[in-house]
Amino acid sequence: MKRNYPKILRNRKARIERRLAPRNWCAQAEPMLRGSNLRYEMAERAGAVGCGGLGVIHTLVQRLGLVEEIDRHLELLKVHLPYHESDHVLNLAYNILAGGVRLEDIELRRQDENFLNGLGAQRIPDPTTAGDFTRRFNAEDILTLQDCINRTRERVWEQQPEGFLKEAFLDVDGSIAGTYGECKGGMGLAYNGVWGYHPLVVSLANTKEVLYLVNRSGNVASHQDSVAWIDRAIALVKPHAQQITLRGDTDFSHTSQLDRWDEEGVKFILGLDANPAVVKLAESLSAKAWTPLERVPKYEILTEPRTKPDRVKEEIVREKGYENIVLVGEDVTHITYQPSRCRKSYRLVIVRKNLSVQRGERELFEDVRYFFYLTNRWELDLPEIVGHANGRCDQENVVGELKHGVNAMRMPVDDLLSNWAYMVMAALAWNLKAWFSLLVPERERGLELLQMEFRSFLQAIVLLPGQIVRTGRRIIWRILSYNRWLTDLFATFQRLVVLETG
Repeated sequence: MKRNYPKILRNRKARIERRLAPRNWCAQAEPMLRGSNLRYEMAERAGAVGCGGLGVIHTLVQRLGLVEEIDRHLELLKVHLPYHESDHVLNLAYNILAGGVRLEDIELRRQDENFLNGLGAQRIPDPTTAGDFTRRFNAEDILTLQDCINRTRERVWEQQPEGFLKEAFLDVDGSIAGTYGECKGGMGLAYNGVWGYHPLVVSLANTKEVLYLVNRSGNVASHQDSVAWIDRAIALVKPHAQQITLRGDTDFSHTSQLDRWDEEGVKFILGLDANPAVVKLAESLSAKAWTPLERVPKYEILTEPRTKPDRVKEEIVREKGYENIVLVGEDVTHITYQPSRCRKSYRLVIVRKNLSVQRGERELFEDVRYFFYLTNRWELDLPEIVGHANGRCDQENVVGELKHGVNAMRMPVDDLLSNWAYMVMAALAWNLKAWFSLLVPERERGLELLQMEFRSFLQAIVLLPGQIVRTGRRIIWRILSYNRWLTDLFATFQRLVVLETG
């Protein structure tokens, strides 16, 4: 970072703080947005872009060696006229990072001379060429691409402080990705009546990174063919983690695999279906076996607890006289249990929810429901087991970001494999967000970026107005605005500059 950068950032911060400082306003005669004498002009020489933070992301990609990984191992083009495989992959990812939502938005990047200058590119593939590239993939090629991304990911993990993955949580789930297309090859009718696909997502809960994405027909079961991908994720994380815990809902109990995972040192906390046999076991337990469940707090309250807002939905349900299920209390216990497909016994944690079914203010009847979690984590307290099991639900946020933030599951091309390839390349944008956050020098700030939604991250780091200046041998991205994340952007860029190329 240049010597004058801290001064520039400090002055910009001071100016905006003075501007936004609380003051005793008097009544204003005019609206605050009063600019009326506006004019538009075209800059003749100066060039700028609206994604001034993309230069840092491109530096990140280069310094980690992702370009070389892709071009060395992914062989889809016989002749590079003029693009390499890495050009196509990064073209799709950068389109999303620059604010694009669909393939057609690539044309806006392609027609932007300053965008091309900033990346040192003569040209980039147009939307049609980008779509054609996705159709070159077969299943082995998609796996090769994911392996290239994962080898690059490991270089990010190697830069992390000691104890970074003291306990790695691998989450696995499927999600329906619908499509309105009539001719999408490989799609199917899902259990909920939606036509489309059923991608499998394996993610690392610690960093929210997507380790593996697998596209499948919409009519497959959520757990179908998931064991092989779970094993790949375990093999990827194992050299970097002191302990691995696999988490999944009842579809992913995989009782035929538990003995093998246990012998390999993999821990698991998996949901188990409430089938009649285990429900009968729970009902046969004595009252003394149960203890009230005191859930682990989601976070520590550092100041005074806030007043809880009114539960508006529940009030409406009561007023309208709709059937309402109210939680009265929760109890927890555990037993030793051996699934029929296992040679060993494991710990079965049982949560009993005592419910009251009401209509309006009138109670109709009481109900009891059981939830079962199968685990080999004998050392944890029962509330901790339940907390970890419920923590897997955070993967729904990752899936939601892939669907609606990154738009990786738009299924914009024509068949299962090409949409799978697009999905992986689009999800790279999400992973680049995580990698940038992990390499921010100030750890707490990086973790704050890591928890951000994708669109919030773009506004903070990428979608910044920036001037592109080309000198003899350099391309300068000159940031023209200010926000509180610029210090971290420059500090991370400086770290990347001195990082040994992967």
